[in-house]
Amino acid sequence: MTGSQEGAANASEARQHRLFFALAGAVVLADVATKATAVAELARGIPREVVGTVVKLVLVYNPGAAFGLWFGPDSRWIFLGLTACALGVLTLLYRATRPGDVLRTASIGLVCGGAIGNLIDRLRSPNGVVDFIDIGVRQYRWPTFNVADMAVTTGAILLAWVLWVEDRAGDHRTAPVPEM
Repeated sequence: MTGSQEGAANASEARQHRLFFALAGAVVLADVATKATAVAELARGIPREVVGTVVKLVLVYNPGAAFGLWFGPDSRWIFLGLTACALGVLTLLYRATRPGDVLRTASIGLVCGGAIGNLIDRLRSPNGVVDFIDIGVRQYRWPTFNVADMAVTTGAILLAWVLWVEDRAGDHRTAPVPEM
C-alpha cells in the first residue's frame, strides 16, 4: 500500500469508528433519558394516551426479555450473560467489517447501543428493563417496548438484510478479524 492509500484507508476506518460510536452512544443516551423521563412522569401500569388509544405511554418493568420471555428468578442473570455474549459476537462482526461499509457499521451500532441500554437497566435494577411505549388497536396491542428495543430491532433487521445481500452476491466483504 502506498502512503496515500494507507492514509485514505485510515481516514475511512476513522469515519467508520465515529459512525459506530456516534450511533451506539446516541441510542444509549436517548434510551437512558427516555426511561428516566418515563419513571419520573408515568405512574406504573397507568396508561397515558398520546395518539388516542393507538399510542399510549405506560410504565412497566420487564424482568424477562422480549415478548415476556422469562426463565424464573434467575432471568436477570441469564439475560445479562446472553447480552454479554451477544455484544461479544457483535464486536467480532464489527471488527470484521471493511472500512466504508456504512450499512453494516450502522446496523451493528444500533444493535450494540440498544443492547447496552437494556443492559444498563438489568444492572441497575432487579425490577428489570423499563418499558413504556404501548402501541395497538383495542385489544390488539404490541408488547410494551422502549427506545433500546427499537434500535435492536431496526439494527437486527438491517444487519440481517446486509448479510443476506453480501451472501447472495458472494461478496463476503469482511476484513480478516484481527487477533486479540
